[in-house]
Amino acid sequence: MTTNKQLMAATIMALGMAAASTTLLAADDEAKPETEKCGGIVKAGMNDCGANGHACAGQAKVDNAPGEWIKLPKGTCEKIAGGTVIDGEDMKMN
Repeated sequence: MTTNKQLMAATIMALGMAAASTTLLAADDEAKPETEKCGGIVKAGMNDCGANGHACAGQAKVDNAPGEWIKLPKGTCEKIAGGTVIDGEDMKMN
């Protein structure tokens, strides 16, 4: 794995852990942070929800496919190299 790929994987993992701990600490639905769908950064098999002809999470076939996405805290996606915010019109949420 190249250094850039290692850095991207570490960044995604850190962001995922930060999002998970923020969610766990939230006392109620109103305290949860806003999220956005971030495409183009997902590892194969690590996507959230359906896209690209499949209906289930974890079915991305290749790394960094533009239509495969994960939820991240709002404003995070644009900070990740290769990340693209996908709005509700671009992708159906299951």
